[in-house]
Amino acid sequence: MQVLIDTETEILEKTVETDLKKLVVYNDDVNTFDWVIDTLIDVCKHTSEQAEQCTIIIHYKGKCSVKEGEFDELAGMRNEICRRGISAEIH
Repeated sequence: MQVLIDTETEILEKTVETDLKKLVVYNDDVNTFDWVIDTLIDVCKHTSEQAEQCTIIIHYKGKCSVKEGEFDELAGMRNEICRRGISAEIH
């Protein structure tokens, strides 16, 4: 004989909304590929391959989103990139 047990399961979903921003680096005619690559490695903690790919995109497309996160996290990175003479903005 099979006994059926009526059970209720309540699933709670917690939604956390975060406003993710993008750190965008722009192309210029001043900075070298090596300088931009080194900056992305130092400031954004990119791997060398990731930094090289972003730099190529920056060169050919005029800009590249190099990091995504919350504004407070990206603000320090943007300031350091700009301090090194490279144009960057948070969108």
